[in-house]
Amino acid sequence: MGRGSQQTVPGEPDSGKAKGVYTWEEVQSHNSRNDQWLVIDRKVYNITQWAKRHPGGFRVIGHYAGEDATEAFTAFHPDSKFVQKFLKPLLLGELAATEPSQDQDKNAAIVQDFKTLRAQVEKQGLFQGQPLFFFLHLGHIVLLEALGWMLVSMCGTGWIPTLLCSVILATAQAQAGWLQHDFGHLSVFKKSTWNHAVHKFVIGHLKGASANWWNHRHFQHHAKPNIFTKDPDINTLDTFVLGQTIPVEYGIKKIKHMPYNHQHQYFFLCMFLQSHLTRIKNYDSFTLYKSYECSCLVKDLAWAMTYYLRYFYYYAPLYGVFGSVALFFFVRFLESHWFVWVTQMNHIPMDIDHEKHKDWLTIQLQSTCNIEQSFFNDWFSGHLNFQIEHHLFPTMPRHNYHLVAPQVRALCEKHGIPYQEKTLWRGLADIVTSLKTSGDLWLDAYLHK
Repeated sequence: MGRGSQQTVPGEPDSGKAKGVYTWEEVQSHNSRNDQWLVIDRKVYNITQWAKRHPGGFRVIGHYAGEDATEAFTAFHPDSKFVQKFLKPLLLGELAATEPSQDQDKNAAIVQDFKTLRAQVEKQGLFQGQPLFFFLHLGHIVLLEALGWMLVSMCGTGWIPTLLCSVILATAQAQAGWLQHDFGHLSVFKKSTWNHAVHKFVIGHLKGASANWWNHRHFQHHAKPNIFTKDPDINTLDTFVLGQTIPVEYGIKKIKHMPYNHQHQYFFLCMFLQSHLTRIKNYDSFTLYKSYECSCLVKDLAWAMTYYLRYFYYYAPLYGVFGSVALFFFVRFLESHWFVWVTQMNHIPMDIDHEKHKDWLTIQLQSTCNIEQSFFNDWFSGHLNFQIEHHLFPTMPRHNYHLVAPQVRALCEKHGIPYQEKTLWRGLADIVTSLKTSGDLWLDAYLHK
């Protein structure tokens, strides 16, 4: 293995011996679950043991085993100097001088230009959040929660007040979802610890969910968007077939868990069930205990319990236990539709395929698209109508997306990378269109190949 054998115990603290020099071929050979190397800024690291303790989860870092993770590392870690102390004991050596900085035939010009753009954006201060913006957003969520309860407590629990209350609570839940997303991405405060603390409050107390579960799942989506087996957001539990490649593969293998040629029709009915089945699948206790420390589990559970205790404290006296449970699931039903439509209009119509090992700019632009900016669209989607900018700069505060968008568009034009922007209605319609197209591809392959 070349000069890499100079180091006796890979990945352990520096013993004072010379570090190794490696080729890309050597790095790429270490990409199994029990043997993982990756490259950051031409430095080669052994992350095999560290992956189990990685704060973002072992899967997201494992997805880059045998690859160059420089761009992903930069995107996810706002304080790279702090992270260096964790990287130092894992250092094996560096790439040989004859080796390119990029792997898998990535476009070096695109990589360099995007690196330059990021440096410019940092100088412009676009990674600096405005906490007041986010706390005003929190205030309007609290007001919506209070308004929903006051409506039924003062007007009674008839059908009309209950329906209005459900819509208000679903709106509060959707907006809380966007807010926890901001703190989860460390985009509000300079200190990560502050972001993590508020994130646990928002997702736990306001939504009854787990911050660690969200982190471990969501960052995989950002690291490998729309990549089959790596992006959990396109793991539909065989309920749907997405993109143009997977439907054909399923058809050829005669896989028919559902009538996929009708998936554009039953999509409306399955959204609520799908979102909760996916959560259960990824939040089972076995996976949690393997992925998280016990203290994290206890903290997440405690925060989530405050949500359910608060909810039943206010609504059980009005509706009874059974009625409160029914109201809860109806609100979740409404919110799940809001959430799925907003998040999937940026991804389902885009390229969904197996791993292609492309550079950061290319992979994000091929898997995401934008929705036109307006006050309503910004509020309705939590500024995720700027999905391209969010994926390129996941730690950037959402109120700055519109400022960086022209610069991103210019870079895409320079390299001939399509930058897609749609109306809200076109984005929603494209979900159905793409599902039908994928279903037809599956049916053709199922019957004729």
